[in-house]
Amino acid sequence: MGWFSSSKPEVSVVTRQDRKQCWESRDLYFQCLDRNGVLEAWKEGSVCAKEKAKYEENCAKSWIEYFNKRRILAEQQKDLLSQSKIQAQEAKRR
Repeated sequence: MGWFSSSKPEVSVVTRQDRKQCWESRDLYFQCLDRNGVLEAWKEGSVCAKEKAKYEENCAKSWIEYFNKRRILAEQQKDLLSQSKIQAQEAKRR
């Protein structure tokens, strides 16, 4: 495509319903991962294949990458928060 091309880039509009479907399928997929003790998405093998397919179908690739990274960061954050609570309790005891 050149600067003066008459063809327009394809733009997809994401509706509220599209976002809702994405979030619901993401939640179902992540719940399946949680039930099976898997933290990192796409490393579960065939365990959550049905949920994963819906997640991929209903969410944009960029959203999937974001949600998957956010899942790992949230888990790391939980660990850090629990460690800081333990440290705070120990500091109070002194």
